[in-house]
Amino acid sequence: MPRGTYLHLDDGVEETFQCAPGPGGWRYVGERSDGVRTDLVVDARWRQIRVELTGPQWWIRGGVTGRDLVWVRGGDGDATEHQARSIGFLGESPGFLVALSRSLDLRAGEGVTVRLVQVAGTALAALTVDRRWRLAGITPYATETDPLPVARYEVTDLATAEEYAVHLAGDVVLDAPGIELTELQSPPNL
Repeated sequence: MPRGTYLHLDDGVEETFQCAPGPGGWRYVGERSDGVRTDLVVDARWRQIRVELTGPQWWIRGGVTGRDLVWVRGGDGDATEHQARSIGFLGESPGFLVALSRSLDLRAGEGVTVRLVQVAGTALAALTVDRRWRLAGITPYATETDPLPVARYEVTDLATAEEYAVHLAGDVVLDAPGIELTELQSPPNL
């Protein structure tokens, strides 16, 4: 079960995390130094079936139901239900990058455009966005035991045309914009 720490470079926030496959899918739990907590559960097809984000004043609970993403956002005794045609959340936690990339099930060279609900900041503000994901390739890296396959995804924000890369080894993000893996206590699940 991988455990470790990510550093969010833009604001210096640390996120301690652990993730593991389960009987019906995969679970990621992350706790940030700014008080934001992520609990992400996916099914065997990597669909986000239960997501809970909590911040100092706001919370979101939701998941995918059919073709829609349904969630409730609340705080200070007030809660509002939302729904959007989307395949899942894209939060600031690296766990969302793992879940999303695995749900796409792309082969090297393939790409797809997806609609996501991006959640940002301690206010957990939600915005629907479109992204183009392309699996550029998988490169094996030598380790002390077996080669470690690292997938490189090229992602394009279709609203701004901004492009960036995400590097994953199994269920651990090795490199992504604004994210640095600073500690890993056990190898990723492949």
